[in-house]
Amino acid sequence: RRRLCSASSCGSRAVAAMAPRREAAAMPSAALLLLLLAVASAGLSGYFGTKSRYEEVNPHLVQDPLSLGPMAAGSRLPAACAPLQLRALLRHGTRYPTAGQIRRLGELHARLLRRPAAAAATCPAAAELAAWQMWYEESLDGRLAPQGRRDMEHLARRLAARFPALFAARRRLVLASSSKHRCLQSGAAFRRGLGPSLSLGGDEVEVEVNDSLMRFFDHCAKFVALVEENDAAMCQVNAFKEGPEMRKVLEKVASALCLPVEELNADLVQVAFLTCSYELAIRNVTSPWCSLFSEEDAKVLEYLNDLKQYWKRGYGYDINSRSSCVLFQDIFQHLDKAVEESRSSKPISSPLIVQVGHAETLQPLLALMGFFKDDEPLKASNYIRQTHRKFRSGRIVPYAANLVFVLYHCDQVKTSEEEYQVQMLLNEKLMSFHHSNETLSTYADLKQYYKDILENCHFKEVCELPKVNITAIDEL
Repeated sequence: RRRLCSASSCGSRAVAAMAPRREAAAMPSAALLLLLLAVASAGLSGYFGTKSRYEEVNPHLVQDPLSLGPMAAGSRLPAACAPLQLRALLRHGTRYPTAGQIRRLGELHARLLRRPAAAAATCPAAAELAAWQMWYEESLDGRLAPQGRRDMEHLARRLAARFPALFAARRRLVLASSSKHRCLQSGAAFRRGLGPSLSLGGDEVEVEVNDSLMRFFDHCAKFVALVEENDAAMCQVNAFKEGPEMRKVLEKVASALCLPVEELNADLVQVAFLTCSYELAIRNVTSPWCSLFSEEDAKVLEYLNDLKQYWKRGYGYDINSRSSCVLFQDIFQHLDKAVEESRSSKPISSPLIVQVGHAETLQPLLALMGFFKDDEPLKASNYIRQTHRKFRSGRIVPYAANLVFVLYHCDQVKTSEEEYQVQMLLNEKLMSFHHSNETLSTYADLKQYYKDILENCHFKEVCELPKVNITAIDEL
């Protein structure tokens, strides 16, 4: 293991101010429990990080899953612009927990089952959770849930409604996916959502597996060795797990369950919190696991999740984002080809390119492009200062997250550079480009802004393991 952080850099933390929980008025226990669960679900759902429902970023979909939502100011294109190509990068839909998470939940649940029946009166929360049915099985291991299929089908229908000219009958759809089962099934569900009109082959679903793009991180030896498999790279995460903010949550949960605090750790508390998120996302129910946490607790656990995403997939180390440059280049190569075909008055060979990957596919790419970067790095010691951070993974890459590039051809323009324009949407909301602070950019300006990445992405060299030991974070 290579040492990436000094002990002092991971050791100091600010103490978070925790709001005291208000005592509920006396009422019958069943009614009190229902009220507590409803309040818990409403207060916690915005803090589930990468396990968040897509509806958290688009609340209007709760009422109508096919609604396009309110039209954002400045989102209308000039009348003389027509879409040429759409490139969509999707995260798979809502999934079941992984086998590891299910094992940890089973371990925690078993501890509650071993408690004597007489303890139910003094520990109602523990008794309620002991009575909860442990229905998760390890065979589910991260597979797509039925809600995940609906996520994808509805997203396909909304994109088709937003861009009807591109999704018209007999237009060619190129559909690719990570090799993971949840991604392949998400791709198939997206295709079903579009119906049989596109030229992919009627109702048959043909999804190309492309891990070199959708799981580029697995193919980057430097990232795998120095970040993915290096415990020292997660020193900020580990320090926060042992810090005062997490300790307070740990003690509170242990007290609610009438367990010795020594029997719990940050990972077990986090799996209890995520079970609350899974029950909401998969089954649309408020789980009794939610009753263990207040909104302040949820903020601490969200930060723990975000720390991991930041240091493993975001701005923590340059290799995290630089390894995604192969995907970034591929996007622009297809946009270039569409521009060339348009200029030559040829049909656009790939008007629709949809690729299904993971949060780990989208997050590094967005970091490469400079989005959601805070002035101060996320660390174990600055939880309070990061209260209003931009880097909130649940807002960026919830289930079914999507990053869409749309290339337009515009008539009646003053210069040739204005003929081709681009928009980007994240989770169906227009993004402002860094170089202009506008939601519409000429393709030439966008390429110029990212010229260095486009010209200097040498994936093999970037991802090659160094021949000497790395001893400092700066080296990454």
